[in-house]
Amino acid sequence: METRLTDAELLLLGLVDEMPRHGYELEQLIEKRGMREWTQIGFSSIYFVLGKLEKAGFVSAGVPAGAKARKVFSITPAGREILLQQTVSALGAYRPSSSSLLLGMVHWQSLTLDAALGALEARLSSISQEIDRLESVRRQRQPMPDHVEVLFDFLAGQLAAERHWITTTLDYMRSKPC
Repeated sequence: METRLTDAELLLLGLVDEMPRHGYELEQLIEKRGMREWTQIGFSSIYFVLGKLEKAGFVSAGVPAGAKARKVFSITPAGREILLQQTVSALGAYRPSSSSLLLGMVHWQSLTLDAALGALEARLSSISQEIDRLESVRRQRQPMPDHVEVLFDFLAGQLAAERHWITTTLDYMRSKPC
């Protein structure tokens, strides 16, 4: 059976592949690079995920001589192999993601038209605020490597597409006879 890493596992494995690191250093790097803008990993889960990667044989942990008692994690040959495989897969294959929006639309008929339209209007406002916030984060993190810059482009494109969809849907639903 093929192993499939979670997004958090793939993220941490890639960061450890850059160079051996301890958990707190990984947390600082995730924060510095703005990675929480496009992936969900909490500080408290970093050591848990590293433990899973170690148990699977994808990283090894050690305490360098003369260092504080912090474990430093290094990628193993098996970890490097799965990192490469999973990175190619992540770049090359579409994986649908779910959204609470889809569940809300499925249950549209449960709401009054005013309540449903109001909810979509609130989401539209939320999306616009997120676009502004993301652009602010992007400006603060300049300059960024090209591969990081395009991550922000991707997120902005998704948000713009959702904003367009909501606007079109609101217009359509408002034009329907009651």
